[in-house]
Amino acid sequence: MSRPGDRRPIVVGVDPDPAHRTAVAWAAEEAVRRGLPLRPVHVEGVPTGGYRRHEVPASWEKWNESLHTAGRQVLGEATDFVAARYPRLEVEALLAEGDPVWVLREQSRDATALVLGSRHLSRRQEVFGSASVALPVMAHTHCPLVVVPEPEHTPEDPGYYVVGVDGSEHSTTAVDLAFEEAALRGAGLRAVLAWEPGPLRIFDEHEPQQECRRLLSEIVAGRHTRFPEVELRHEVVVGHPVQVLTEASSHALGLVVGTRGRGGFAGMLLGSVSQGVLHHAGCPVIAVPARG
Repeated sequence: MSRPGDRRPIVVGVDPDPAHRTAVAWAAEEAVRRGLPLRPVHVEGVPTGGYRRHEVPASWEKWNESLHTAGRQVLGEATDFVAARYPRLEVEALLAEGDPVWVLREQSRDATALVLGSRHLSRRQEVFGSASVALPVMAHTHCPLVVVPEPEHTPEDPGYYVVGVDGSEHSTTAVDLAFEEAALRGAGLRAVLAWEPGPLRIFDEHEPQQECRRLLSEIVAGRHTRFPEVELRHEVVVGHPVQVLTEASSHALGLVVGTRGRGGFAGMLLGSVSQGVLHHAGCPVIAVPARG
């Protein structure tokens, strides 16, 4: 995510409900681990620009001030929550007006990572409801997007990450970050390539699976040399990528995926894989955009 000397903050969207602080806790821990500042962001959903002061009705002005007051309280509570855990962490809270998706996309321009919470609502609520901003933010984020589920996920010990690999150049960016995260946490890494046979199943599956294993080994080999301390497992699993990655990461510290790719990950943002892992993965999902 970051380079030596890089001071780009970890940005986290703050839920107004103080009972939902898992994303803030994850972001604060990541900021401490990387030695970076934390930027909690709360977005007031109604912009108030375009009015001259003498044209603004008193009732509107009063409502606007109440929004600001509530927003400052939300950020104050989140900042206090972080300070109680990490008193030396540098925190720079931001109260913003406008569309949450647009604000968070803009914040991702100078961020090391953007962290959002997810309450794992029903499929209809998550896709069509106002509570979901993860998918549209992921469309144009400029940094890795981390979606942390509520309630807090309990991983296995010793911890490990799972990274989805599809053989594309873009998925190698996800592999790079997965190794980096695993090394920072002293965790293992499972590199998983999901192979789904076509509608006309071939009689001999051995040869294509061997080709998948060769491809997977080549992708992780050079990166493992850079991070020899990371215990690596790589595996080819037959099945749909959503099911394969969800099951592989059920007890993981996190699931790392690329946002562009081919095969099962083609058009990942709008396809079944991206929506599927966000809906079904029980651990934090780290979506990594292509370089540049």
